[in-house]
Amino acid sequence: MSFGNSNVTDSVTFFIIEGIQANKLLMFGIFFTVYVLILCGNSMIIYLVRTDPKLKSPMYFFLHNLSFSDMVYTSVTIPNMLSGLLKEEPTISRTGCMLQMYFFLSMAVTGRSILTVMAYDRYVAVCNPLRYNCIMTKKFCILLVVAAWAFGFVIVLPAASLAVQLPFCGPNRVMHVFCDHSSVVRLACANTKVNSINSLTAALFALIGTFSLILTSYVKIGVAVKDMSRAERMKAFATCVSHMIVVCISYVSAACVYISYRVATFSPDARMIVAVLYSALTPLLNPIIYSLRNKELWEALKRAVCKRGRMLTSHTKTVPSVSQQ
Repeated sequence: MSFGNSNVTDSVTFFIIEGIQANKLLMFGIFFTVYVLILCGNSMIIYLVRTDPKLKSPMYFFLHNLSFSDMVYTSVTIPNMLSGLLKEEPTISRTGCMLQMYFFLSMAVTGRSILTVMAYDRYVAVCNPLRYNCIMTKKFCILLVVAAWAFGFVIVLPAASLAVQLPFCGPNRVMHVFCDHSSVVRLACANTKVNSINSLTAALFALIGTFSLILTSYVKIGVAVKDMSRAERMKAFATCVSHMIVVCISYVSAACVYISYRVATFSPDARMIVAVLYSALTPLLNPIIYSLRNKELWEALKRAVCKRGRMLTSHTKTVPSVSQQ
């Protein structure tokens, strides 16, 4: 296949993921443990929200979606990265690489979109408590979540589509632990200026746009809190603190990754470790932060454990009686 030049042939059918070269077994152990914790923590929140009748408020509905998006987000890259750490030279098909790139970017944006929706929910809860149930109806909450997911899938589509159309004629070594957009596009044997402008525009629009909306929600909350009593302020703070911590971790870690790519003294392995930690940090900490700061989640967890314990006890009591018959 030629692309404007008879000497340029699109011959690459797979990519070699360079990955982390130092202490592969150690890295495997660390990231495997992190991945298992991410799955367990977020699965716990999804299970509790879906089964406990006392966790049916919009806040838990949004948290349920955030946990699910975090699980998908990490599952797009970490399992493939773990298998690569056990191989001498890990490879991925060109199609698989492009799909991984697209879903990684889209889920990153989706997660921040859901955080934005959660910020709006907190704004309504603090600033319009009497109208909260009228505004945050089930239909409206579903609409907000659908919009968050749609935004994540649509905003990165142009950048991913342009990357798919690029010719790759070698080399095919991706200097990353997964198919990172900039690392893959850099390997194309064509002018990628349009790709860079498009991806940068989409990234800035997604990051700055969602952060601006979150910041606006909290500025309005801050203005409303000034006229409240001390007890009301403490209640408002308790309502928002978990979400604020998660937002800070998410956007600060994104800034650290951005800086690491622009500091020449960073080694390639260190840069890749920072990128992986960035993608895993928020999904890992979200369940911990929300569980530690939320009494209702703790109570729901206790009820689930007690219910499971009663089921096991009941089962062990019925087994002997059946065998005796």
